Amino acid sequence: MTLFQLQNIDNPAELLELDSEIIAETTLQARVILYNDEEHTFDEVIRQIVKATLCPITQAEALTLEVHFRGKAMVFEGSMSQCLRVSAVLEEIALHTQLEF
Repeated sequence: MTLFQLQNIDNPAELLELDSEIIAETTLQARVILYNDEEHTFDEVIRQIVKATLCPITQAEALTLEVHFRGKAMVFEGSMSQCLRVSAVLEEIALHTQLEF
């Protein structure tokens, strides 16, 4: 919704509905799934997971092994906006991710 559209809302009920939609969107829980590929080294993946999630290196190592052996792993869980940020950081080096709701 644009600022112009917001300024033209006369009905308080419409604003409450909009507030509810915004709150639902920002609190929606999601997961970031990281998929295995044959392009990146273990060290590259570990470093990027740490950068994206701020988790300890030992956790990033365990997640990287899970991705390698199972083909994918959930590397982060949080709000939609957090997951979008984490996914974007992982994709900076062309890692393959997916968001799940």
